[in-house]
Amino acid sequence: MALHKENILLVDDDINILELLQRHLQAMEYHTFKAVSVKEAVAILKDTTIDLLITDIQMPEVDGLQLLKYTEEHYPDMHKLVVTGYPSVDGALKVIKSGATDYLTKPFTKEELRLSVQKALSHNSDRKIIKPKSERTNNMGMGYADMVGESEGFHNVVNIVERVKNNKATVLIKGESGTGKELVARAIHYSGKYSRAPFIAVNCGAIPENLQEAELFGYLKGAFTGADENRNGFFQAAEGGTLFLDEIGNASLAVQTKMLRALQEKEISKVGSRKVEKVDIRIIAATNSNLQEEIKNKKFREDLYYRLTVVEIEVPPLRERKKDIPLLVEKFLRKYGIEYKDRLLGISSDALEILNNYNWPGNIRELENIIQRAVIMSDGTIQVTNLPEHLKFQIDFPKTGFLSLKEMEKEYAQKVLLHTKGNKTKAAEILQIDRKTLREKLK
Repeated sequence: MALHKENILLVDDDINILELLQRHLQAMEYHTFKAVSVKEAVAILKDTTIDLLITDIQMPEVDGLQLLKYTEEHYPDMHKLVVTGYPSVDGALKVIKSGATDYLTKPFTKEELRLSVQKALSHNSDRKIIKPKSERTNNMGMGYADMVGESEGFHNVVNIVERVKNNKATVLIKGESGTGKELVARAIHYSGKYSRAPFIAVNCGAIPENLQEAELFGYLKGAFTGADENRNGFFQAAEGGTLFLDEIGNASLAVQTKMLRALQEKEISKVGSRKVEKVDIRIIAATNSNLQEEIKNKKFREDLYYRLTVVEIEVPPLRERKKDIPLLVEKFLRKYGIEYKDRLLGISSDALEILNNYNWPGNIRELENIIQRAVIMSDGTIQVTNLPEHLKFQIDFPKTGFLSLKEMEKEYAQKVLLHTKGNKTKAAEILQIDRKTLREKLK
């Protein structure tokens, strides 16, 4: 009998095998989820916490190896077991390299399945997320689950995450909108020893100021109009785990006072109650505003600021992480390629160069949105034509003044020709005009 009813996802295009696996595993008191394709499996993974993936390899459209690679990237701590009717030494090596714990050959007995599942679930998953370059088995760079990168700024963030993940020190994450502050908070929580405890994310800017106190700390029935029951707040919901407070600068001064008490005394009180309740949580806050300016303007408590900044993490903007752009592009191509196209997609060197040269005011969120759109609009490899227009015409005006439209067109055409090393066909493709029109313009 299983002491903990782990969630097991079964993936196979053979319905009979799926039902056999489900019967055996349910008899062992595991919770099971079934998928007949990789696309269906990815959808389940997004909405369900899965402890063990059991997948076939030979499947139509997207095979099990691609699913293993996807889960290794997005769910690195998930255990993985492969079942296949086509055993080979080469195949075994491939699945083990893709992150699988074990390899089970069809047909198998119930006892063989039981032993393989026990082995997979007991397998030591405390793997180093960060590996030296020489030890990497793919080109996704270093990272925690959804975080990838190779730049110095990325390494600085990861090094701090490593130091704080196993303690409950208060952390303040700073950075522009779209840089991935919540991903950093999730990395701290899910890579550490408190990963099985709750992670509660709250956007302080999304809660009306008059409801912030009640939502965060809870309330008693009758405490205010509409309070028709006793309710716990986000602080109680995060008990034992992590409470992530995004846009902390938008918290009201009344809420800031109660937050300070929660940090200092480890206790809170609900709206309408004099009773004090102890809380055991880790606070991670994030902001894209200058809190020290807010302190000067009397909008943020200085004593709370110092309580929040036991550890500070500055997440650099994407324009300072240009080295990470190819890795992020590959990650998003994997994600949306499987989701929308049931296959992995590539990107042309010209399109990637445009992405590398862009300034990214919206940071990683903007990059992800652009790749998502490009995957939808493309039929294969992402080309320049699949990118938004504003990315294709990144022209710096001269310091001496503005150019006329004719001069600007001439200068841009020259830049494109220089980039294509004089290849007029390629230049015409980038400019989205035919070769004859380009020849006329060159005259």
